[in-house]
Amino acid sequence: MLVKKNKGENMTLNNSRKVKRIYISVITIFMLSMFLMPLFYGISGSLKSKEQLSSLNHSPIPMSPKKVKIGGKECEVLMVPQADGTKKALAIVKKGRDESVFVDPSNAEAGEIKWSGKWRRLENDWELNLQFSNYKKGWDAVNFLRLFKNTLLYALITTFATLFSSTLVAYGFSRFRFPGKNKFFIVLIATIVLPGAVTLIPVYTIFYKLGWVGTWLPLVVPHFFANAYNVFLLRQFMLGIPKEMDEAARIDGCGPVATLYKVILPQCLPAVISVGLFHFFWAWNDFFNPLLYLAGHPEKYPISIGLSTFSNMYSTETHLVQATSMIACVVPFIIFVVAQKFFIEGVVVSGVEK
Repeated sequence: MLVKKNKGENMTLNNSRKVKRIYISVITIFMLSMFLMPLFYGISGSLKSKEQLSSLNHSPIPMSPKKVKIGGKECEVLMVPQADGTKKALAIVKKGRDESVFVDPSNAEAGEIKWSGKWRRLENDWELNLQFSNYKKGWDAVNFLRLFKNTLLYALITTFATLFSSTLVAYGFSRFRFPGKNKFFIVLIATIVLPGAVTLIPVYTIFYKLGWVGTWLPLVVPHFFANAYNVFLLRQFMLGIPKEMDEAARIDGCGPVATLYKVILPQCLPAVISVGLFHFFWAWNDFFNPLLYLAGHPEKYPISIGLSTFSNMYSTETHLVQATSMIACVVPFIIFVVAQKFFIEGVVVSGVEK
């Protein structure tokens, strides 16, 4: 009896676990679909023509009214009601006010079919019609090669700068003792909550007096002086590395710099990669700073400003705007797919375990 009771309890427990997994899976799929819906909408819009976007068919899939050639003439295919109550797709060859002539497109040799009624009230037969030419038109309309070049230079240089400076600052806060270290760290972290609008005018004034406005310097140089958010993530990760490893490296003759690059950085690789990806994606999508400091210099625009300019010029061609936006997402998407393992590992370790 005891064995049967235990088996019953185990079955009940397993069933409850399965139900919980199903609930969690359903919720996860729902949240994922809601999160990816704008992306699917953008892809769908980029594959539609202007007529498809303005048509009465509100399907998210690019669809167009089906047309066939009958006797060298292009005819619409409409859903015509039949005597048995069903509807059949027929091509209209002669349009009349009260009576029209149709042909079965799948069996044109069967002859003409007369139908009495208002043909304008009939529904169209829709077919899939993907407009891949939108991507070519968008590529030709926007100088993507120059925009990609500018954006990659901006993102790669500033990513290197912020990793280099943030790693050194985080190393100092996590491994060395000096007067007022905790107070300095609190001041550094406090800059995270400082609104950017507060420092906007003073910073712009400084760069203007230096003669840097209109160049890449205001966008690149500040990143060589670390970032509080990145410093915090790297410092938290470094604090989890045993200091005995530093002492062992010191015994082997390594100085502070050699210890950083030979002992600390190999252990912090996931965190460093995640910080680098965070900054790269931010720089790739950065709009305000290039708009502020590169105004009037279109040859230096990154892809965010280029797409905004294109969107303003082709405000009625929304399908082309969607296509160019999808092209701009290709590089970040490839980078994320390649480095997602380190990215997720770095976020989990630096954000949860530490």
